[in-house]
Order: sequence, then C-alpha cells, then structure tokens
Amino acid sequence: MKKILLLSFFSLSFGNLLAQSSTYWQQHANYKMDVVMDVKNYQYKGKQELVYTNNSADTLKRVFYHLFNNAFQPGSEMDARLQNIKDPDKRMVDTLKVDEKKIVESRIKKLKPNEIGYLNISNFKQDGIVVNTKVAGTILEVTLAKPILPHSKTTFTLDFDGQVPVQIRRTGRNNSEGVELSMAQWYPKIAEFDFEGWHTHPYIAREFHGVWGDFDVKITIDKKYVLGGSGYLQNKNEIGHGYQDKGIKVIFPKNTKTLTWHFVAPMVHDFTWAADKEYIHDIVKGPNNVDLHFLYKNNPKINTNWKEIQPKMVRIMELYNKAVGDYPYKQYSFIQGGDGGMEYAMCTLMMGEKKAEDMLKTAAHELAHSWFQQILASNESKHSWMDEGFATYIEYLALNEIAVKKEKNPFKKVYLDYVKLVNSGKEQPQTTQVDRYDENKSYSTSSYYKGSIFLSQLEYLIGKDNVTKTLRKYFQEFKFKHPTPNDIKRTAERVSGANLDWYLTDWTQTTNTIDYGIAAVKEDGNKTIVSLERIGRMPMPIDVLVEYTDGTKESFYIPLRMMNFEKENPNPEIKRTVLSDWTWANPKYEFSIPKNKTSIIKISIDPSELMADVKNENNCHDVK
Repeated sequence: MKKILLLSFFSLSFGNLLAQSSTYWQQHANYKMDVVMDVKNYQYKGKQELVYTNNSADTLKRVFYHLFNNAFQPGSEMDARLQNIKDPDKRMVDTLKVDEKKIVESRIKKLKPNEIGYLNISNFKQDGIVVNTKVAGTILEVTLAKPILPHSKTTFTLDFDGQVPVQIRRTGRNNSEGVELSMAQWYPKIAEFDFEGWHTHPYIAREFHGVWGDFDVKITIDKKYVLGGSGYLQNKNEIGHGYQDKGIKVIFPKNTKTLTWHFVAPMVHDFTWAADKEYIHDIVKGPNNVDLHFLYKNNPKINTNWKEIQPKMVRIMELYNKAVGDYPYKQYSFIQGGDGGMEYAMCTLMMGEKKAEDMLKTAAHELAHSWFQQILASNESKHSWMDEGFATYIEYLALNEIAVKKEKNPFKKVYLDYVKLVNSGKEQPQTTQVDRYDENKSYSTSSYYKGSIFLSQLEYLIGKDNVTKTLRKYFQEFKFKHPTPNDIKRTAERVSGANLDWYLTDWTQTTNTIDYGIAAVKEDGNKTIVSLERIGRMPMPIDVLVEYTDGTKESFYIPLRMMNFEKENPNPEIKRTVLSDWTWANPKYEFSIPKNKTSIIKISIDPSELMADVKNENNCHDVK
C-alpha cells in the first residue's frame, strides 16, 4: 500500500509540473531490471524492460542508449583523453619515473581483459519485434522497427551482460579503500531527448543527463553482501542486514547462497548501488521523517568519523530544506565507495577514510546535489555550473551556519580561486561542454567556484532575501524537470523585478571580467569629488562605503541603467544615498559628497566583497 501511495504521489507531481506550461515537455522512461551478480569474476547478467513515452512533437525513428562501462577499455575515448589532457585526473593515471623523468600513464590503457569494463547488449526488441543496433564506444544506436509517434509509448526489452572494471573513476570494483562493488552507470541507460534533440555525449568521466522515470530493480547477489543505493528496499524483512523492521529476526534458509534485493525508485533519472561484505549500516532519522542511511566498512580507524558526521548531516539537510525546498524522497544514503564523492539518485558514493572534517565537506556537497541535479536536473554536460556551482553555494552557506566560528563572507576562498583562474589566462566560457575544457583545473574552478559566485554575486545585485526567494521559487517551479540557465535567470527577474539578461550573458557565456576602481578623490570647496572608472568589460551596479574620522559611515548606491532596478539597502543601519544610474557605454562616473564636520578617512567599493572584482587593490582609497 505504501508503494502504491508513493508512486501515485510522484505521478501526481509529474502531472502537475507538466501542467504548469503548455510548451514544456520531457520524455519519460520506466525501467524494470532483473540482475544477477557473480561476485567471483565481477560479471553480471540482466534483463531490462523499458516503457518509453515520447512526450515531444517529434516522430522518433531512432533511440540511443549509454553504455558507460565501455569507457573502461584500452583505446576508449576516456583513455585517449587521459593521454592527451595537460592535467589528467591523478586518480586515473599512474606516475612513473623513467630515466629521471616523470612519465604519466593512463590506468585504463593498462587494463587486462579480466579487468576492463564492458556492457554487451543482445536480444533487443521493440514491442516484441527484433531491431537493429550499432555500438560506437559508449553509445548504442537503435534503429526502430516502427517510429514512436508524438505522445505515444513503446516498450523496449533487452538482455545485457557486463563486467565491473577495476575501479578507476566512480564505478568499479575493489576501490582504494577496499570496497568491493561501486555500481554507478552500470546498466543500459536511454539517452535524453529534449527540445535540443538527442544528447549522446560519449562518457569521458564527466557529468550526466538522464530521462526522468521510475525504476523497479531486482539484484541477486551472494547473501553475505550488504547493499545500499537508490530507491526503497521492498523486501527488507527478507534481506536483514539492518534494513528489517524492529523486532523481526531474519533467518536465511540453510541452502540459500544468494539473496534478491528488490528496490523501487520513483521519479528519478538514475539508479546506483554499492555492495560490500563488511558494511556497517546505520540509520538516522532526518527532517520530515527521512531515513538517512550510512554504509561504511567496519574499520576502527574510521568508524568514529562516520558516527560524528551523522547528526551534522541531519542539520545540513534541514538547512537545505529551508534554503531551497523540502527533500521529496523518504531516504538518502551516504555510502563508502567509488572515489572522491559523486552524487546519484537518493545516494552518494564517497571515500570513507578521510578526516571527519573532509568527510563532512564531501557529504555536504554531494547531499546538496540532491537539489541541484537530482531534483533540479539541469544538463550537467552543457551547464555544469548550474549543478556544481549551486550545490557549492548552499554547501558553503550550510557549513558556515553549523561552524563554531562563522565567517562574514563564507565564499572568500571561492572568489580567490576564481581570480586565480582569471589571472592564469586559462579561463574558458561556462558554455564550454564539460569534456572540452583544455584542463581539468579550469573546468573545476569554472563549474564549482564561478558557478557558485553566480548566486553569491546575485545577492550583491538583488539582495540576499531576493536570492533566497529565487531559489525556493525555482525549486517549486522546476523540480523534476530539466531547467536551463534561462530558467534561473527568469525566476530571479520575476522575484526581484530586475533585468538580468546582461548578467547571465556576461557571466556565463563570456570570459568578461569585473574591474572597477577609484580613479581619484579630490576636495572642491565644501564637497569631496569621487571619480570612479570601469576597467573590465562586465558592468555592475556599485556600492560605495564612506568612513569618517568619528567612526560614522554612510553609503552610496549607483544603479546600473541596463538593470532597471534599485536594490534595497543591505545595511539599513547605515544611511544610504541612491545616486543617478551608470550607463555601460560610459566608463567614467563622478559623484560628490558634501563635507561634514568630520573628515573622510576611507572610501571603498563593495564592502560586502560579493562582487567578483578581479583587481581589488584599486577598490579602496585612504584619505591622508
């Protein structure tokens, strides 16, 4: 009964969100999978049934699937990328010393046949009719037996067999901390088709884009293994391992060597799981009666750290709920596995042998992705700044909120790293497809930090209260959808009344920088004249703070004409004067301050430090 109610709730939510717009549409995919895992050779076989709904106005004659495992083979595109990028991911390469020189070798290139990953497809049918398929690397192309008409459904069935690769990146077996199975991107996954067409990016270790749908997955595996991952376990009293209801003792039949774990995951766009024989399984109640699962290897050196982060993650989920909107599912799992940390539907795979502080940061960031990507499912491959950046923004806010010593500007490091990227000359526009950044460092700083600044700097533009309202409205209107950059921009405009097209364009589609300076300060009779200049290409409204010898302060606000907006005084305790607006075409601006009985000692541009000015040394003027 609970299962039926839950699925009905998500079906109702899905129907409501589509009703919000007469033009918006998205595809839908319902998966049923039965998988048998052979833990001796790390191979698995499965059957998949996929009911695919074409909600578009297009007639589809082909469909495409992702076969992510195929990336972990010598000669793959992922292998080639590792051998050619200037700064390959250290987790994916081995550094050798040959003749006093450091040689970097791709770990994929050295995989043996029993160590590679693969996903082979057979017996593919559409509504019972055999169809033609073609594999190109990590993409399966399917020529349909009959076209899928607009607003109609079809059923695909297939068999698949795969091999779990030696752990190199995210998915794999026997990772560096000894976790046996990290099963991410392990199944044939239909590619997304949206208003831009098919998204068939090859897998090169970056981000994802998937079709919303419901998953019904049965995994048969050696009974000694403990599993965690996406969805809700349907047969917990048959499984045990800490999942069963209180007071119920699970007794396995003597002749049973395997167990079948049955998971249901409604309204998600991915399904991930991990398994190990030594997992400890803790369950902590989170806000709104959400079960927070923690699965980690039984290791006295790390157990304390895992216990320490549990109440903190409860608090952080509360803060995310308040900042964005209530987490809509009833479980979330933090699982030791994979490498680093990576978000998936209702779970994260993360390293578990780090310091408690580092584990907290990773867990907080990956949980933030449950809002930005797993619920607000922007296209990570094209707009990585929307998920990585926005997750970083709420992560830093939450960690600062629970910190013993709170920072006035929790994003200070974020801004410093962004300025380093600018000064390096290696910045690329955020419209760059994630696999095509010249260097990994440029991708990371642009996506995580410059993406985060999009929101913290938006606080500077329209005020913190308006940004909070924007995020909550954005969540309510676009949850379980695929929002685009224009959607967050338009939401902020509707909330604040400001025109922000210039902001989205300059910040995300160019490498234009912000640089304002105080050009001169001079006395002229009974007034002080302040001359400002715009040096960078990107325009901004300007806040100026004036400090006097008697300790008093006053501020001056210069609106940006193309923004057509006047923000509220961010510091009501300080008197503010709103000046005439500043046009972009004029790089110079001048205003005067009437002389008081006390003298000026300092004039500063942007006292909040939320404007990403790349040259702060000309932002202050000390009056001698």
